[in-house]
Order: sequence, then C-alpha cells, then structure tokens
Amino acid sequence: MTTSIYMNIQQLEYIIAVDRLKNFTKAAEYCNVTQATLSTMVKKLEAELEIIIFDRKKNPTETTEIGMETVENAKKVVLHSQLLKDNAKKTNGKIEGKIRIGIIPTIANSLLPKIIKPILENFPDLKLEISEQTTKSITKQLKEGQLDMGIVATPLNDTEIEDIVLFYETLMVYGDIDPVQNYVLPDEIRNHKIWLLEEGHCLREQFIKLCSLKKKEKMVENLKLEASSFDTLLNMIDEFGGLTLIPELYYNTLSSERKKQVSFFNAPIPVREMSIIYHRPYAKIRTIEALANIIHSTINKDLISNKYKKSELAITQI
Repeated sequence: MTTSIYMNIQQLEYIIAVDRLKNFTKAAEYCNVTQATLSTMVKKLEAELEIIIFDRKKNPTETTEIGMETVENAKKVVLHSQLLKDNAKKTNGKIEGKIRIGIIPTIANSLLPKIIKPILENFPDLKLEISEQTTKSITKQLKEGQLDMGIVATPLNDTEIEDIVLFYETLMVYGDIDPVQNYVLPDEIRNHKIWLLEEGHCLREQFIKLCSLKKKEKMVENLKLEASSFDTLLNMIDEFGGLTLIPELYYNTLSSERKKQVSFFNAPIPVREMSIIYHRPYAKIRTIEALANIIHSTINKDLISNKYKKSELAITQI
C-alpha cells in the first residue's frame, strides 16, 4: 500500500527556518505565522514522512540526524520552486518578488539613501529586504541561501562567490595631517596615531595593508576602542588627534568643516572595489543584474576615481 504525499513548499520552508534558528518561536516570527501553526505543520510533515525531524526536548532545538538530511533535501526543493517562479516571470519581463540583500556597514549609510529611491521607482513590484552585516556573514548566508545578494568590497578570492563590479571608491585620510600638505603617501601614515574600526570590518584590513601597519601600532595608550562606525572614529580624532581612513561616499556626507580635515593620497590613488556578490545556485540573476545597472548608473558618474586613468588607481586588497 502506497502513502500519498501531501507535503507543501510552506512546510519545507518551516523546517528550514527551525533548523537555522534552533527555536520554534523565532522560526514562526521569521515565517510570519503563529507558533501553533508552524508547530502543527511541522508535526504533520513528520507524521507523513514517519520520522522525527527535531528533538524538541533540547534547548536550543536540535535537528536529528535524519532531520538534517531532510532539511538539506528541503532546501533543494525550495530552491527549485523559486527558480520555477523566476523563470515564469521572465516571460513578462518584470522585475518583481522579494530580494534579500546584505550590505557592509561602511557603505550602507552613504550608499542606500542614494539608490533606494531609483530602485523602488524603477521596480515598484520588487520588495527589498536589506540588512547590514560583515562580509564574512554575507558570504556565509549567500552560500546557505539566506541572502540573494550582497554589496561588499572585493576581490574576495572565494571561488564559490561571483561578483559584478559596481564602482571604484576613492579612499582618503581624515585627521591631523599638516593642512598645507594636501596629498599624502601611505608610508607617512605610520607617523600618526591610528584609529581603526573594530575587527570584522574589511576597511580595517584594507587600512592596515595599504599603509603596512602593525595591528597595534600607534594606538592611544590605555584605551581599547571597538568602534563600529566612522562617526565614532571622527569624533575621537577631533578630541584626541590622530587619523583614520574613510571612503569617498562617506566623505560626501561630511560637513564643510570636517571636509577641511581630509587629505588625499598621491597617485597611485588607493580605491576600494565595490561589487554585488552572489552565489550561483541560489542567484536571482535577472534581478541582480537589473539592480547592478541602476546602482552603477546612479553612483559611478560622480566619483573622483573617474578623473583618473585606470593605471593611476590601486585597488586596495582585503
């Protein structure tokens, strides 16, 4: 006697959420349903498959061995269902649905206000879900299918991640460099107190590599500061002196007084390469390419890097 299979995509999405969040309440909130609904649907799926997917006695909730295999298969089914929907939408040429975007904090506050409006105006049927995360977190979630695309500094040297270069953002120095000296060399930075963003920010590593800094070099004595924003660093520099590295789009948000505290590098001009990244098996290619075109056309035309030849730019490594 054969058993009819009545499971649906929604049930598979529920078990994926529980497996990832290790908690039925959080999974229900994420899936925008009540905990009772989610629990009932998961139990029905377990009964239908005649297996136990989750050990509910453990805290946090633990996925059983057979449950792990089931969740992995569920991810494949959900992925293919999404691809079917995306392929169907190609026939009408529309960019619609939902896209989940991760963006690094050092570009989010200056880039998002410029690109959100044109994106929504051009694609009114597209729903954006955006979160600020580190590059490491973004790449991990891309590979797990939890994000559709990321906006980060590249190159990443990760063979599993693909990218579309958006623009090259000039890097500058903020702080107490001789105001008569408009241009600086990376080697000169080491003669000053250095203020860095906390571990995990790619711009921190770019600053260290660009100027060949030691990780603890020239920091303020008796003070350990884990700063997560440029605003914090600039306020500290205004009070204690020293300097830090800032990107061009953030520079454009500064007051005229603070812009006087900014110095530029001599050629070759250090820039950071900003790109959209994605993971091919989960990629919503048409939507990603459409967003890349809008971001490129919106931002690229006004950048300082466009005033230089490509040979005069130096992409700062991460």
